[in-house]
Formats: sequence, C-alpha cells, structure tokens
Amino acid sequence: MAKALLGYVGGTDPRLLAEMRRLQQRVQDLESELVRIQAENDMLAAAAHSEMTFDNVDVPQAEPALT
Repeated sequence: MAKALLGYVGGTDPRLLAEMRRLQQRVQDLESELVRIQAENDMLAAAAHSEMTFDNVDVPQAEPALT
C-alpha cells in the first residue's frame, strides 16, 4: 500500500528540492548581510555618540548676557 501511495504521489520533485536549496541559501545570505549591517550600525552609533560628548571641549567661564 505504501509503495502504491508513493508511486501515486510521485516522491520528491527535483525542482522542489532545488527551489528549497535556493531559498535556504538566500536566507543564509540575508542573515549574514543582517549581521554585517548591524555591526556597521553599531560602529556608526558609537562614532556618533563619541562626537556628541563634549568632555574634551574647553569652554571658558560663561558671562552674563547683556539685557
């Protein structure tokens, strides 16, 4: 009975297997691109944060504004 059902269904289609492999490779490529972009974003965020700190800026004592 199982052989009859398998013969009727036709087993695995090579086109379906090829498409599944292609999609798995695409997912893998997208995941690696996501990791690369997240690392680049973290680097840019750290650079932007270091530019926003004013610890190394020498500011003279403020004078009162003239009114």
